Amino acid sequence: MKDWFGLLARVVTGGVWIVAGALKLPDPAGSVRAVRAYELLPEAVVPTVGYLLPTLEIVIGVGLLLGLLTRGAALLSALLFLAFIVGIASAWARGLQIDCGCFGGGGPKANASDDYPWEIARDVGLLALSLWLVVRPSSRFSLDGLLFRPTTSEGIPDVEEVR
Repeated sequence: MKDWFGLLARVVTGGVWIVAGALKLPDPAGSVRAVRAYELLPEAVVPTVGYLLPTLEIVIGVGLLLGLLTRGAALLSALLFLAFIVGIASAWARGLQIDCGCFGGGGPKANASDDYPWEIARDVGLLALSLWLVVRPSSRFSLDGLLFRPTTSEGIPDVEEVR
């Protein structure tokens, strides 16, 4: 059952990352604007983060979806979700009214703080799924399971361990 939950965690979290990154790719300036709106990073690094973030999200998402280097992808996923939770909470605490930029967009938005609790709750749930995969990266239908199968001392895949 844990392997099936791992598959669900991989598909959900990986799918969210791929969609979020893909929606940002066509508008790199919007991604930079979203990063800048949080007023957390030095201006010198804002463009770099804004331009790289969509690609990083897609790479993490593909890794999770395929189950390739799952623990590493899940760790990066967890760190990004933690950063996003802190960013949204910080914007809320400072009274900023900005679109989170999670799925494109970004910048000022009227009554944006009404959305902050939902955005934080969503990211906490996705953080929990990511942490599950850090602790227990094995799951059904993963490339890790094919590429890194446990073997016997003779180098033959251990059928019992693969199940």
